[in-house]
Amino acid sequence: MKRLRPVPPAAWLGRMSLRTRLLCLSVALVAVGLLGTGLLVTTALHGYLQDRVDDRLALTGRIASRLSPPSGTDTPPGVRALGVLGDTTVTYVDDAGAARRSFDASTAPPGGGPDLPRLGRAAVLEHGGRPFTVPARDGEHDWRVVALTQADQVFPPQLSGAGGSVVVATSMEEVDRTITKTRNLSLTAGLALLAVLGVAGWFAVRSGLRPLTRIEETATAITSGDYSHRVPEPAAPHTEVGRLTTCLNQMLDRIDTAFRARTEAEARTRRFFADASHELRTPLVGIKGYTDLHRMGATPTREDVDRTMTRIAEEAERLTRLVEEMFLLARLDEDAAGADGGPDTAREPAFALDLAPMDLRTLAADALRDVRALDRTRPVTLTGPGGGKPATAPALADEARLRQVVTNLIGNAVTHTPPGTAVRIGVGTAGRHAVLEVADEGPGLTAAERARVFDRFYRTDDSRTRATGGSGLGLAIAHALVTAHTGRITLDTAPGRGCTFRILLPLSDDPPPAPGVDPTT
Repeated sequence: MKRLRPVPPAAWLGRMSLRTRLLCLSVALVAVGLLGTGLLVTTALHGYLQDRVDDRLALTGRIASRLSPPSGTDTPPGVRALGVLGDTTVTYVDDAGAARRSFDASTAPPGGGPDLPRLGRAAVLEHGGRPFTVPARDGEHDWRVVALTQADQVFPPQLSGAGGSVVVATSMEEVDRTITKTRNLSLTAGLALLAVLGVAGWFAVRSGLRPLTRIEETATAITSGDYSHRVPEPAAPHTEVGRLTTCLNQMLDRIDTAFRARTEAEARTRRFFADASHELRTPLVGIKGYTDLHRMGATPTREDVDRTMTRIAEEAERLTRLVEEMFLLARLDEDAAGADGGPDTAREPAFALDLAPMDLRTLAADALRDVRALDRTRPVTLTGPGGGKPATAPALADEARLRQVVTNLIGNAVTHTPPGTAVRIGVGTAGRHAVLEVADEGPGLTAAERARVFDRFYRTDDSRTRATGGSGLGLAIAHALVTAHTGRITLDTAPGRGCTFRILLPLSDDPPPAPGVDPTT
């Protein structure tokens, strides 16, 4: 049979809840305090009452010692007068300790009277008139006794050879009864007080630990997946629980934000791979289809072969361009993650910009020529930001990459607006930023379209083909490249008001080189 090991107190307490432990500790401390107070009070009271008895006993002994030892059986009047002092006995003994006469101040001394030892003269002198305690003959209480030699009290010291002593004893029954009653009363009151304090302490501890209970409930909700749950703010935010609540809510906000960001990133990644696979599949299907036609002999003439190879080359070029754009976005994303304080912050950037002082007027002038080359019938003007005269716009930038951004914006304006729609290119400064604008007077975009215009593989019109609508990566690349320059790109649009893409870069303190062209031409 397996023996059960006793549970140590520490483990037993560890299984109890914090509320129960606090309550038990509080009740135990109060019980110890009450017990100590009760012991102190009863001890002090017993000492006080015993001192009172000793004073009365000493007075009685002095009175009795001044009386001559009585003869006969009648109680002397002096001893009879001591009856007012309670249960007191007076015994006259000789020098050998033998009792001569014994008188009781009461008719029936409790417990059969004191169980007196043999008190000869030497023993009496040894006690020196100090009270001492003896038990009762038949009871459980004690008697206080004082012994005095009659010679010391009646005769001068030189005549102390006359023998005889008087022994006076007083019962402690009344004192013991008082102490017992006080102890019982203290115990009863203490138990009642502990019961009241236990009930009140239970509600007090429960109320005091309610914020911790809320924290526990919040942690349970977070564990179950509800990351939006928060701990209610307490009424006293400067207390320990208030500061703990504030810290927990801040931590939960960060965890919630991190989980939301991770969920959004996973969703964007899934959409990206789905869109990328769809975009890559189209040119691959075209290349495979044309090669299958050639392999099956569907291109009998040299002209058919050349036309097929031209289509394969076009699809391969589009596939190459799409892969390069995706690779560029991946490198920009990698650098952006490192700039946000990720684990790869200290490594070399995956995409390095060749920054140099330049004037955005150079890009504006080239953009003006690009619009005219793409559509000679389209009116195009060069202005300052929002209108007016163009102005210098010095910036520290990678000219080749910014040219790629402007080319995407120009191509977007020409492709997605009706023929003949006017285009405006603005360049200058605004505050501490160099500004380059590409604005058109096309149909514009709705608020929902504007919110997603920089998303990857997003097209405002799903009915467009990839030949007319592009891959949907141009504006995403433009946004990533401008962000890599520590700048930003914005869009101001509304249905019927056209679109204005605005590039803002930090102004450069170094003077840029001369543009080399007249932007007004």
